Amino acid sequence: MTESDSMMYTTLGDTGLDVSQLCLGCMNFGSELPWMMNDRDASIDLIHEALDLGINFLDTANVYSTGESEEIVGDAVASANRDELVLATKVYGDMFEGPNGSGLSRKHILDQVEASLDRLGTDYIDLYQIHRWDDDTPIEETLAALDRLVETGRVRYIGASTMTAYQFTKALYTSDVEDYERFACMQPEYNAVDRHEEANLLEVCAGEGVGVIPWSPLAGGFLTGKYERDADPESGLRAAADEYTQNRFTDENWAVLEEIRAVAEARDATPAQVSLAWLLDRDVVDAPIVGPRSSDHLRENVGALSVELTDEEAARIAAPKTPRWPAPGKD
Repeated sequence: MTESDSMMYTTLGDTGLDVSQLCLGCMNFGSELPWMMNDRDASIDLIHEALDLGINFLDTANVYSTGESEEIVGDAVASANRDELVLATKVYGDMFEGPNGSGLSRKHILDQVEASLDRLGTDYIDLYQIHRWDDDTPIEETLAALDRLVETGRVRYIGASTMTAYQFTKALYTSDVEDYERFACMQPEYNAVDRHEEANLLEVCAGEGVGVIPWSPLAGGFLTGKYERDADPESGLRAAADEYTQNRFTDENWAVLEEIRAVAEARDATPAQVSLAWLLDRDVVDAPIVGPRSSDHLRENVGALSVELTDEEAARIAAPKTPRWPAPGKD
């Protein structure tokens, strides 16, 4: 692990790729949903600030605001040192109506990688990830297409996101048997209240040397501490209009948040910083994907890198939850 000013770097899984310990999630950069930033110039400014703080790892997807997020990222990094950047994007989701508008067929992957390269304004993608498992396409076809992209230099590494341990193990085994490029990282939902992947994907990742870059490390804002148990979410906050965050409002999760708040108060930190520190303390985790919508949020997230929890504090935060797969409400 290396360090530069306040930012720290690590390698992604068993690869030699250096990534910042926080990955900038770029789903907020677009206008698809009301809680997104909806301001192109402000989005670009925030990306520039993240780069200035030492974040070199940016994650987006072709489906985020149907390409708008990739375009914003491309504009923002046009003048950056490309050799230091790690640009990640994804393929799978609906990009247009009609046949071949989604999925992981050879045709869709090869068509969409060209569109993503164009929007990002780059000759290659550092990490190209399948956004979901495709039941309608043989994994051999998907891996062969991804392998071709690596061979031709369009993609440096491949990754995956959100599937069952069986599916992921099958993909890794197929790569080994057929000599296809192997998935180098996994992007699961993982945070102090969403711990179902401990009973699913994370053991596979640890055993196979696969990097882990968790999405929703703050549980859709729940772990920032801005919501209260007996109060309705304020207008303008994500939970006011988004069931994803509202679904975190359970007694078990409030108990986790109470422990996080207590640790934060004792350490003169924020609940968000303690929540990220808990995640960074997991041996299997490389770089949580944070999704700030303001400079203050970004700097707060980076501040988590200086928070080191004791074993006792980490255990207190974990105690109220028992990881289960599938998670309640996710089967």
